Amino acid sequence: MNNKVNILGVNVDMVTIDEAADRIIGFFDEDKLHKVYTPNSEIIMNAYKDEEFCALLNDAELLTADGIGVVYASKILGKPISERAAGYDIACQVLDRIKDTDHSVYLFGSKPGVAEMAREKLIEKYPGLRVAGTHNGYFKPEDEPAIVEEINATGADLLFVCLGAPKQEQWLARNADRLKVRVAMGIGGSLDVFAGTAERAPEFYCKHGLEWFYRLKKEPWRAKRMLALPKFGMTVLINGRRYKQED
Repeated sequence: MNNKVNILGVNVDMVTIDEAADRIIGFFDEDKLHKVYTPNSEIIMNAYKDEEFCALLNDAELLTADGIGVVYASKILGKPISERAAGYDIACQVLDRIKDTDHSVYLFGSKPGVAEMAREKLIEKYPGLRVAGTHNGYFKPEDEPAIVEEINATGADLLFVCLGAPKQEQWLARNADRLKVRVAMGIGGSLDVFAGTAERAPEFYCKHGLEWFYRLKKEPWRAKRMLALPKFGMTVLINGRRYKQED
């Protein structure tokens, strides 16, 4: 675990965006499913309160720090992560690298029609990219086997699961044994950003760890939810060092 930092029980990989993308490209060479999750401080706080969800996160082959709060927590714990490695940014890196190759991606999640819009936008942004198929995130439990069969039938080796946490991690845990993709990434609302139905914070805010502030300005109703960030910081300060850090 020398390349990980244990943040309130969640073992986050100490990787940059480029390093995460390198790992994912390497996963394509291995004939098995690799789960990739990108927890932020809110998700880690949920895992801190829920042992089962914590175990789901730690079962991933790659966990990256999607949130400046996670980066700050790693510094408090003496194992600093050098940069925020958000799921959206990693996904963009991977898509750029697999365009004009035999690799293909399947888009799963969001409201009806959004995945199809994302497909068009992504093919426009990354000429040569193969999008094997799409499916919205509105389904009943009994629909899951058919969805998995549909994904497998396309031959996609990369799957973006955009159902939001913890739903996307739980979905992957239930279906991991049946999925034939090489990499499945849980990347929350990224599909809406790809489609253009949601706006990401400008680069300045993202680069300086102020994406939360931008979102608060745009959506003041999130104020109560934003209180999770200072609560997370205090929890790490008080309880974070109880979790063993490997040398």
